[in-house]
Amino acid sequence: MKIAWNTRDMAVPDRFTFWNDTMSRTLVPVRLATDHPARFDGSAQVFGLGALQMSLMNHCLLQASRPVKLIRQSDPEVFQLHLILRGRGRMTQAGRDAAFQAGQLLLIDSSRPFGGWRGSADDPARSLIIQFPRAALGLRSDMVGQLTAAPIPVQNGITGVLAGHLKHLAENADGLTSRDAQTVADVTFDLIAAACADRLEATALLSPESRRRALLSLIHDFVRQRLGDPGLTPQTIAAAHQISVRHLYKLFEEQGVTVAAWIRRCRLEQCHRDLADPRQRSRRIQAIATHWGFTDAAAFSRAFRSAYGMSPRDHRKRAAGDDPSENPGVG
Repeated sequence: MKIAWNTRDMAVPDRFTFWNDTMSRTLVPVRLATDHPARFDGSAQVFGLGALQMSLMNHCLLQASRPVKLIRQSDPEVFQLHLILRGRGRMTQAGRDAAFQAGQLLLIDSSRPFGGWRGSADDPARSLIIQFPRAALGLRSDMVGQLTAAPIPVQNGITGVLAGHLKHLAENADGLTSRDAQTVADVTFDLIAAACADRLEATALLSPESRRRALLSLIHDFVRQRLGDPGLTPQTIAAAHQISVRHLYKLFEEQGVTVAAWIRRCRLEQCHRDLADPRQRSRRIQAIATHWGFTDAAAFSRAFRSAYGMSPRDHRKRAAGDDPSENPGVG
């Protein structure tokens, strides 16, 4: 399910009032204020994905507070994880007062009073917000609560994987079926739990399934970042994640694919995309293949034909609007 709105579609006097009322209904009840209500500008997309809700928000300066009175009136008992994509702000909760900026994660607890601001006239705020039940992570809420109003930098490792996953999810949420949405929600919970546990130095508290799925996500990200390396092997992947090659094979077997087959599929997908890209039409086919880790031209052509039912050259011609049958190619 998706709902979306943009204040520019409304009469000027109604914009901020609509935003205030809609935010309180869509997320959690809060008190909002802005310096110039008549000039307020904001847009939002909200997706329901199983047990979690994802919101992509853009807006100018906003002050927000959730006092004890509002919590007593209505508390859905949720956490919100904000991925700050643009802008800066400040948040106070649970005795902590912290400034935050783009490239950080920020956790907020609906059951505790909070206050803060974000965005400005010169630098509008853009955030991706994941709202979910406090119990969904499988971690004690009081432990997770230690991270509220304590910005977490997005770096290499689990926070980088989580941020990349959330951005990809936002870009593709429209196409998810109900079944897909629940599967994606489960993976998202595992990654959030892993990021929180890592920050708390309490990864032992994760369930075996959460640890397994989080590890697999880390491995997938590691591989995608190194597809162009012809030396990418199960041995190097296992060593980088401090697991045995046997353990690595088992993780992929549970996904119904071998490590080598998954690497090859990812490389082929990148080649397939680049060959259809009009901006790369002047690049030689083998240059694209080599860039993504294929060192043998004949092996690449065979693998591509097996995966897509045509040669790389024919795929490029078809993507350009040419009829491959007029000038058949073999690779």
